[in-house]
Amino acid sequence: MTDPLAELRSLITANDADIVAAVNERLRLVSALWEVKREIGAEQIDPGRERRLRDELVAINTGPLSAAGLERLLAELLALTKDELSS
Repeated sequence: MTDPLAELRSLITANDADIVAAVNERLRLVSALWEVKREIGAEQIDPGRERRLRDELVAINTGPLSAAGLERLLAELLALTKDELSS
Protein backbone atom coordinates (compact mmCIF):
# COMPACT_ATOMS: atom_id res chain seq x y z
CA MET A 1 0.00 0.00 0.00
CA THR A 2 1.36 3.41 -0.90
CA ASP A 3 1.46 6.39 1.42
CA PRO A 4 -0.64 9.14 -0.24
CA LEU A 5 1.20 11.90 1.65
CA ALA A 6 4.60 10.64 0.57
CA GLU A 7 3.38 10.19 -2.99
CA LEU A 8 1.98 13.72 -3.19
CA ARG A 9 5.10 15.19 -1.56
CA SER A 10 7.24 13.37 -4.08
CA LEU A 11 5.18 14.80 -6.95
CA ILE A 12 5.40 18.29 -5.44
CA THR A 13 9.18 17.99 -5.10
CA ALA A 14 9.47 16.87 -8.72
CA ASN A 15 7.26 19.78 -9.80
CA ASP A 16 9.39 22.21 -7.78
CA ALA A 17 12.52 20.84 -9.45
CA ASP A 18 10.88 21.48 -12.83
CA ILE A 19 10.12 25.05 -11.77
CA VAL A 20 13.75 25.64 -10.75
CA ALA A 21 14.95 24.20 -14.08
CA ALA A 22 12.50 26.41 -15.98
CA VAL A 23 13.65 29.53 -14.11
CA ASN A 24 17.29 28.67 -14.81
CA GLU A 25 16.49 28.21 -18.50
CA ARG A 26 14.64 31.54 -18.51
CA LEU A 27 17.72 33.21 -17.02
CA ARG A 28 19.94 31.69 -19.72
CA LEU A 29 17.56 32.83 -22.47
CA VAL A 30 17.16 36.37 -21.12
CA SER A 31 20.94 36.62 -20.72
CA ALA A 32 21.35 35.71 -24.40
CA LEU A 33 18.62 38.19 -25.34
CA TRP A 34 20.31 40.98 -23.40
CA GLU A 35 23.62 40.20 -25.10
CA VAL A 36 21.98 40.57 -28.52
CA LYS A 37 20.33 43.80 -27.38
CA ARG A 38 23.73 45.16 -26.25
CA GLU A 39 25.21 44.28 -29.63
CA ILE A 40 22.49 46.11 -31.55
CA GLY A 41 22.15 49.01 -29.13
CA ALA A 42 18.60 48.20 -28.00
CA GLU A 43 17.23 49.00 -24.56
CA GLN A 44 17.66 46.12 -22.13
CA ILE A 45 14.18 46.43 -20.61
CA ASP A 46 11.10 46.62 -22.84
CA PRO A 47 8.00 47.58 -20.82
CA GLY A 48 5.77 46.92 -23.83
CA ARG A 49 7.08 43.37 -24.08
CA GLU A 50 6.51 42.86 -20.37
CA ARG A 51 2.87 43.98 -20.79
CA ARG A 52 2.40 41.64 -23.76
CA LEU A 53 3.90 38.77 -21.76
CA ARG A 54 1.49 39.46 -18.90
CA ASP A 55 -1.44 39.61 -21.31
CA GLU A 56 -0.42 36.35 -23.00
CA LEU A 57 -0.02 34.51 -19.72
CA VAL A 58 -3.30 35.87 -18.32
CA ALA A 59 -5.03 34.61 -21.47
CA ILE A 60 -3.68 31.06 -21.10
CA ASN A 61 -4.00 30.76 -17.32
CA THR A 62 -6.71 28.21 -16.61
CA GLY A 63 -6.26 28.23 -12.82
CA PRO A 64 -6.43 27.42 -10.08
CA LEU A 65 -3.87 30.25 -10.00
CA SER A 66 -5.89 33.45 -9.62
CA ALA A 67 -5.31 36.54 -11.74
CA ALA A 68 -3.84 38.26 -8.67
CA GLY A 69 -1.62 35.26 -7.99
CA LEU A 70 -0.41 35.24 -11.58
CA GLU A 71 0.39 38.96 -11.41
CA ARG A 72 2.36 38.37 -8.20
CA LEU A 73 4.23 35.45 -9.76
CA LEU A 74 5.12 37.45 -12.87
CA ALA A 75 6.20 40.49 -10.89
CA GLU A 76 8.50 38.32 -8.80
CA LEU A 77 9.82 36.44 -11.83
CA LEU A 78 10.60 39.64 -13.74
CA ALA A 79 12.22 41.24 -10.68
CA LEU A 80 14.25 38.08 -9.98
CA THR A 81 15.41 37.93 -13.60
CA LYS A 82 16.56 41.56 -13.53
CA ASP A 83 18.29 41.11 -10.16
CA GLU A 84 20.06 37.90 -11.14
CA LEU A 85 21.30 39.15 -14.50
CA SER A 86 22.18 42.72 -13.49
CA SER A 87 24.81 41.67 -10.98
